[in-house]
Amino acid sequence: MSDHDTPSPDLWTSVDALWTWLETDQPVSGREGLLLRMLKLSEEVGEVSEAVIGALGQNPRKGVSHTWEDVQGELCDVVITALVALRTLTPDTRGVFHRHLGRVAERSLGPGAL
Repeated sequence: MSDHDTPSPDLWTSVDALWTWLETDQPVSGREGLLLRMLKLSEEVGEVSEAVIGALGQNPRKGVSHTWEDVQGELCDVVITALVALRTLTPDTRGVFHRHLGRVAERSLGPGAL
């Protein structure tokens, strides 16, 4: 069975479930909790950078320390973290994301391109 044959969890259900889990177990709440959730994105992007440097072997002390599969995983973590952060700002995560994606696609690809 390939990865394409494996049923994947629903994106938006998973984002809501992760958000609920974080909200339930969040030691810091309110404005400070919101800011920390946004800052988590920077941490995840830094991990992408670390994985790319490691995949290219550009750290002389560490050599090749990561694979391109590691980079893929870190990029997925960025996407998940961003969607959970967006869910923190609005329960209409899906609508906000899809409307924005539509605007970006139209601006980049031209009206009616998709």
